Formats: sequence, structure tokens, C-alpha cells
Amino acid sequence: MTSDVAAYFAEQLLTPPGQPLRVAVYTRISRGIRGGTLRPGTLLPRETELGAALGVSRTVVREALMLLEEDGLIVTRRGIGRFVADTIPHEEEDGFPPLEELFAGEGARIEVRRIELSRQGATDFVTDLIGIAPDAAMWFRECVVTRDGQPVALVQEYLPGDERLRAIDARLADEFAAAADDDATLLGSLTARADIVFEAGPCQVAATLAGQTRARLLQVAVADPLLVLTQTARVGGEPAYISKCAIPASSGHLVTDRWSLTRVR
Repeated sequence: MTSDVAAYFAEQLLTPPGQPLRVAVYTRISRGIRGGTLRPGTLLPRETELGAALGVSRTVVREALMLLEEDGLIVTRRGIGRFVADTIPHEEEDGFPPLEELFAGEGARIEVRRIELSRQGATDFVTDLIGIAPDAAMWFRECVVTRDGQPVALVQEYLPGDERLRAIDARLADEFAAAADDDATLLGSLTARADIVFEAGPCQVAATLAGQTRARLLQVAVADPLLVLTQTARVGGEPAYISKCAIPASSGHLVTDRWSLTRVR
């Protein structure tokens, strides 16, 4: 470990109240990579060395490293160690764009109509994707996005309950109630109100039929095909958000980048 890398890890690890230590470790390493202190191909210190330098347990370090590898920032070479990836994923300045922005075009009138907002017990779907406890609370919000008066997407959004939101980032909890009342998706409103960057994870793509409820809300036939996009996102490396978007064929063509939704035209 070079002297500048050692000095970087020796800096005191500061964590906002309620932020998990693994998120703080993730952020320290991620910023070192993106800031150039940890250059592509650099061999990272061992888990025990990182834990000693940062003042955290080996378990915390291991969890942070798992997240970094999932996000493509580091790679493991069996029998040798963990290295900074040769190619670092591009970090979009605007983060993960809200769905309504993807449908916006020159002169298009985009509106978001809320259908439901409720606090529920976590479902298996949410537990599996963002890792909250099965008995924990979650927020569910459903809305329809229209373009020039025509429904183009049915959006269901899932976030952890208030206590978990505050642990991830206090701004999420502070702005949630106001964001939920906005004529926007939760992602769009929280991004604007709390000035938080949501880091997009993989987007699962599936084809299905509309069915009665979705057909009514999207103004399509029951047997019409829909594309369903399930997107997860992190805040500060911590799983924090899921959206499930049902999009009819009349909405336009989708362009994806590494399975993350990027544009509709």
C-alpha cells in the first residue's frame, strides 16, 4: 500500500447519524476510486487492513466490498485479492432520471396523477430486492404518467418505512411527506426536494398482458401487451428504492443501457 493510499484510509471515518457503517466504508472507497486516489488496477488492502485503518470490523468491510463489486467499481482475482476495476462505470451527473423525464419531449405535456399512497408491511418482493426485514414497514405509491393526456406508464414505487429511510439518509425521511403530495413520481420529487442522487441498479425487463386493472388505468385492452420494468436504486450505496413501471406499446420505443432504463422516444 503506497503512502498516499495509506494516508487516505487513515483519515477519520465520519458517519451521519443513523448511517450504516458499511455505507460509510463504501463511500470512502468509492470516492477514492472516482477521485483518482485509488487508480484503476490498484490492489486494495486486505479486509483486516482496511478494518484496522478505518476503525470498523472485518464484517463491515466485507459488506462494503460486496456492494462495490456489485456496482462494478472493484473486481476480485481469486488467490490474489481485490483490485480497482480497469474501467470505472460512468457516474451520471443527474443520477437515475425520474420516469416522467424519460417521456418528456419537445412540446410534450407530461402529467403525473397519484392513485394510491399507503404504508404497508413489507412484501417478499420488496424484501428480496432492497433487503428490509420481512416484518418491517414500507411505503407504496402508485401513479399514472400521461403524455399529452394519454397514459404512457403505470408506476408503482416502493421505499422503506420512515425509520429505515432516516437511517439511509435523513433527507429522505424529512422530505417524504411533501414529496408524496407532489404531482410527480416519488423519485422525481425526492431527487428535486432532497437533492439526493439515486444510483440506478439493474433493470429487469418482462413482457406481460395488461389485465383488467392495468388496462383500465392505462386505457388499453385487457389482452394488450405491456412491458414491465423493475428498477432498483441505492442512496449512498444503500438499497433504498424500487419502481415497477408498466408501459403499453403505444408509449414508444425504449432504449436501455446495461439493463438500466435511459430513454423513451
